[in-house]
Amino acid sequence: MRNYPEQPPLIPHAIDGYQVDLNGNKCLSCHARARTAESQAPMLSITHFMDREGQFLASVSPRRFFCTQCHVPQQEVKAPVPNDFVDIDTLLSRSQPGGRR
Repeated sequence: MRNYPEQPPLIPHAIDGYQVDLNGNKCLSCHARARTAESQAPMLSITHFMDREGQFLASVSPRRFFCTQCHVPQQEVKAPVPNDFVDIDTLLSRSQPGGRR
């Protein structure tokens, strides 16, 4: 579940040793359009094929090539500091009449 609109999805698996640099992107071996039927991995969002002007490209935009700029591996860890973050849906439901406060 995402905590806010436009939040990049978390990576639900380990990526230790994955090459993601100018010479290659291991993520695309499963998540590229041509590989999703075989890998059963989710395809990259259509936004990853758009340039800065919103024009669609035939391949992944260079500005979206480095996955770990936005996506991080999911980890089950104890928060290092207390956190009272509330996601937008919870926040909105609290502000509705009859919503929990």
